[in-house]
Amino acid sequence: MLHELIHGTDAGWLLLIQDSCSCSGRRLLWSFIKAAIRDEVVHVLSFESSEDEMKEGLKGLPFERVHFHDGHSDPLGWTGGGTAFTVDRFCSEEVTCRVKQSSQLRPAILVIDSLSWILRHHSTPAVCQTLQQLKRGGALRNIVALLHSDLHQLGTAASLCHLATSVITVAAGPNGNEAKITKRLKSGKVLQDEEIFTIKEDLTVIRQSKPSNAVQVQDQETDPTANLTFNLRLSDAERDAKEKLPLPFVFSHQKKAALLNTGAGRGRITYEPDANDDYDQEDPDDDLDV
Repeated sequence: MLHELIHGTDAGWLLLIQDSCSCSGRRLLWSFIKAAIRDEVVHVLSFESSEDEMKEGLKGLPFERVHFHDGHSDPLGWTGGGTAFTVDRFCSEEVTCRVKQSSQLRPAILVIDSLSWILRHHSTPAVCQTLQQLKRGGALRNIVALLHSDLHQLGTAASLCHLATSVITVAAGPNGNEAKITKRLKSGKVLQDEEIFTIKEDLTVIRQSKPSNAVQVQDQETDPTANLTFNLRLSDAERDAKEKLPLPFVFSHQKKAALLNTGAGRGRITYEPDANDDYDQEDPDDDLDV
């Protein structure tokens, strides 16, 4: 699953990479950039690394398709140079404007390094709202963002993970870096997987194996009737009997023919008064005890 996410075949619109101080996810983020620039235009919004550091990490790659937006040199706007992408400019209008300034015919990919810096100066609801607006704006096809989960409260990280369509949580393991992958499908089904991987010098991701406690992919629907105290399922004989049971509101062929028959044999209701009937034409209610 990690290979498919890296090469963008099924990553969804928001891919979140969670790391910590014990295991950095920045090289994995660079691997996504390397895989994306082969066919896509990539915009990199970086607050934690300078453009030179990013290019050094991505050395050997063609940068014709990469547009760097400097959020590192003056993130708070103290120098007032005007060219840096300050953190207060992180809104859907500003990001969309910068993306559309580059000549391109189709939506681009936005890489954010990292959301943790933005969350230091914007509230969690504001960041989530901006990401949702970027999704609806049409200028971006995918967003790949790095998040340092150990710098935030559990509720903040959980909100962003709930918003993301794919989440990769990296951690250091005894045999290499371990990736816990959660992917949400459009149908609402959630897939989970675990992999051990290494990243080569050319940023190629090599999948080694699955850890011994790997979570299997949840490719089957949960049965809501599994733990009930009564049986809701029908046997084959019960199902056949149910299908043969005539419904009261469904007319049979015989009933339809009888209702539609307008011939001489049509039934009539006639009333013949009884000899003991006491019916006064002038006072029809005389027999009522009122």
